[in-house]
Amino acid sequence: MRVEITVAKTQPLPPGALEALSQELERRLLRQFPESDHRVSVRYASSNQLSVLGASKEDREHVSDLLQETWESADDWFAPD
Repeated sequence: MRVEITVAKTQPLPPGALEALSQELERRLLRQFPESDHRVSVRYASSNQLSVLGASKEDREHVSDLLQETWESADDWFAPD
């Protein structure tokens, strides 16, 4: 499964946030889908978007929910320098 997340350039995040988001989402995906091989990519682009490749529709919805939970809990896992 490949997960690609783009964050709008108009909403800059603190330094290190993109990498931290990638690592946290990768950790959560491993917990939810231990049998699957994952690759997570987070980068700036013109708009916010989530793409999940190589997964069923149900798994895509689950990844979307997982991303939402991860984003909302950023205070728990992200400590800016």
